[in-house]
Amino acid sequence: MKLIIASNNEHKLIEIKAILGHRFEEILSLREAGIEHETVEDGATFMENALKKAREIAEISSCCALADDSGLCVDALGGAPGIYSARFSGVHGDDKANNRLLLEKMRGVEDRRAHFTCAMALVRPDGSSVTAEGFFYGLIGQEEKGSNGFGYDPLLYLPEYGCTSAQLPPEEKNRISHRFKALQALVAQLDQ
Repeated sequence: MKLIIASNNEHKLIEIKAILGHRFEEILSLREAGIEHETVEDGATFMENALKKAREIAEISSCCALADDSGLCVDALGGAPGIYSARFSGVHGDDKANNRLLLEKMRGVEDRRAHFTCAMALVRPDGSSVTAEGFFYGLIGQEEKGSNGFGYDPLLYLPEYGCTSAQLPPEEKNRISHRFKALQALVAQLDQ
């Protein structure tokens, strides 16, 4: 069975393929599948966006499609940047600008609790779906540290590891991340 991942984000693809590689005969990114499509992420939640992306790609490809929507939720900011994580600074995908803006907004804030959320949706060609969520908790650091990962990884400090998410080796992060937890929950449902 073929699975199309509704993304061209290389970091996500590596992580997802490492976790789901044995469940599908072939796992392809949108680019690898020859699909040029951009879903308008206008949902009010991570799950609404993930389901919309997966449904559109399943319809286009007539294959199983997997999509996620994920982001950082900061307690002191009322859950922001949330579904706007990738475009928090106004420019989609500008990690440095997003991190700078987050540090500005957190200047002098004592409550540093935050978590990554990942909503995962797998939609089959018949329209049926399986969904799951995963969370990855930590604290917003005072500065960026580490070069592994992407997005807000250099800012999410993990007290139990004594480092940021970006300082963890990729294989370690893949075993504890919000995306891993969402995929594990998804796999558990697929096994039922």
